[in-house]
Amino acid sequence: MLNKKLTSFGAVIFDMDGVLVNSEPFYVEVEQTNFRQLGLDISEEEHQTYQGTATDRMWQLIKERHGIDQPVDELVEMTNNLVTPYFNSLEKMEPMPGVKNLIEKLKGKGIPLALASSSYFDVIEIILQKTELKKYFDVVVSSQMAGASKPEPDIFLLTAKKLGIPPEKCIVIEDSTNGIKAAKAAGMFCIAFAGPGSELQDQAQADVIIKDFGELG
Repeated sequence: MLNKKLTSFGAVIFDMDGVLVNSEPFYVEVEQTNFRQLGLDISEEEHQTYQGTATDRMWQLIKERHGIDQPVDELVEMTNNLVTPYFNSLEKMEPMPGVKNLIEKLKGKGIPLALASSSYFDVIEIILQKTELKKYFDVVVSSQMAGASKPEPDIFLLTAKKLGIPPEKCIVIEDSTNGIKAAKAAGMFCIAFAGPGSELQDQAQADVIIKDFGELG
């Protein structure tokens, strides 16, 4: 049934972190290191609310909530100075189990595929190359390109525009609360992937929740 649902739509849009790759634990570790360096006591519950958002939005929210003085661009640079070299140092990255098989099946049926991620574009490029998934995506969009971060719908609306397909004809595969909110705000059908690292994410707004990509055929 889900396989028929996927192929009945005009395009499938994938999130990256937590969907294509299990990278969320690393981001959490890096950000917690940043928080400690700044003397911030941010609980796991609060930290989870930032999952799926762009780094600049996360730091803007933290500045407002915790009253730190550093400019957002300095805070973003501090995070990227750890994130980018780490992913660059990896010889290869394994995609999430089952996702490559799904992507190849969709591609084989001529369905346009896109990636819409809150990560910075250089990190997206590194991960797509390390996973050898870059060749499958017709369109790749970052929050910075869209001008707004999830949970705002801009990233998905821009992706649909670049694909040349109406938003209501797009399916989004997401894992985070913020990503799901963005997809639904864009008027898209949303499949939530309840994979590793998503345990504390509220996926109730998704149209369908899966635990394994094999469920999509």
